[in-house]
Amino acid sequence: MNKDLYEMIFKRKSFHLFRNIGNDHINEDELNDIEKEFSKLKPLVDDIKVKIRIVKKESILRGQEYCILFYSEVKDNYLQNIGYLGEQLDLYLVSKNIGTLWFGIGKPDEEQFDGLDFVIMIAIAKVDSEDKFRKDMFKSKRKEISEIWSGDNYLDIANIVRFSPSACNTQPWKVEAHEKEIKVYRYRKEGKRGIMPKDKVLYYNQIDIGIFMCFLELCLEHNGITYKKEVFVEEDHEKENNLTAIYHF
Repeated sequence: MNKDLYEMIFKRKSFHLFRNIGNDHINEDELNDIEKEFSKLKPLVDDIKVKIRIVKKESILRGQEYCILFYSEVKDNYLQNIGYLGEQLDLYLVSKNIGTLWFGIGKPDEEQFDGLDFVIMIAIAKVDSEDKFRKDMFKSKRKEISEIWSGDNYLDIANIVRFSPSACNTQPWKVEAHEKEIKVYRYRKEGKRGIMPKDKVLYYNQIDIGIFMCFLELCLEHNGITYKKEVFVEEDHEKENNLTAIYHF
């Protein structure tokens, strides 16, 4: 994974409204670069076919310039894979002063593309100043470390990864941290889901856990921690804690 993306964790924010961002625009070269960058990203699961389409805002009726539409084969962990890939692209865009929003309720003009199913989109627009991105990530509303992280190991990493974005800020993750391994779970509990329909919580929270793993791996690599990763398929979506991955050190 591109280690330069780590610093973008502190800069990124969700542009829920693309207002007061200036009059700059994403140009053709930048659009081509986005396509090229996506083809270079590290997947969570190697054998899942994925593609993106970049469409103009008129296709989606939102205040952004473009939307990046993610399409995938429907296979085990395909949602986690899109979250993992999409967050790498999200952070890359931030590095180019392109504002982003994971736009779960967006409807594509095409539900299928090259035989792949639509999964989710990211809305984007050019921002004319870095000052309009996040200035202090730690002021963002997130769960306390004690709510998501079990154990006294790697707490410095815990304090960064808890700022991973998630659908309606549901933050569906729990971690067991030991000296020689970290276990990541998708945490399921009835409660806050904002405008997200109840029947969509499982869908989007699987994408969210992929986003979280992207943040976690960037933090591990930034700290020079080498690891081997096991990724698991959820056996029972209704369990409170679903084991997603184990990182062995």
